[in-house]
Amino acid sequence: MGERFGVKALKQATDKVPIVFVLVAEPVDQGIVQSLDHPGANITGFTYLERTIRAKWFGLLMEVAPQVKRVAFIFSPKAAPYAHFYYESAVAAAETRGVRVEMAPVTEPAEIERAFAKIGSDAGMIVNPDPFTNYNQGLIIDLAARHRVPAIYGSVGGVAKLGALIVYNLDLLDQYRQAGKYVERILKGENPADLPVQQPTKFQLAINLKAARALDLTVPPLLLATADEVIE
Repeated sequence: MGERFGVKALKQATDKVPIVFVLVAEPVDQGIVQSLDHPGANITGFTYLERTIRAKWFGLLMEVAPQVKRVAFIFSPKAAPYAHFYYESAVAAAETRGVRVEMAPVTEPAEIERAFAKIGSDAGMIVNPDPFTNYNQGLIIDLAARHRVPAIYGSVGGVAKLGALIVYNLDLLDQYRQAGKYVERILKGENPADLPVQQPTKFQLAINLKAARALDLTVPPLLLATADEVIE
């Protein structure tokens, strides 16, 4: 997600050179583009996540761990200032199941440990993907195993192989391929202002069965059948 921190600087540096961004969260709210359909100026690209994906994360977590009654939404308020949008989508989905979602803001590793210490035995966790949680994902995975907390991660990459129970996020390579096509169209004469900002359309699901067994959880066969990667 590091790209999103440089786009504003690029926008300030030039309004002439075409810019195609990837992995940018909430580009409209950040003031990078005017709107998704009509970005304006010299910038367009591809967003990192759309807001309703947190509802999808909640649903996947409940499929694997239906006993969960509370869910902690762990995120860094400094690294993910727009996380409240995603939290709200998770809350809306949880209300239909009678599950409470609680915000768990963290800014240092000690706060991550405290969040797990008070989470309780009937709780699960949604790990928001931001630079801070991604950097500390090893610690989070270890604490989830130690405290026996089923968790779903939005990280891009192979964190399921590190012990993460469920990982669901966009297909990173697909987004870069799509960005390459935008660059090609611009080089052929199209205006970035006329190319709508695209939201992710292709996602990947990874499930770690070893982590599930350690938590005495049974992954539904239909869910396993839809997974892109299964860690035995």
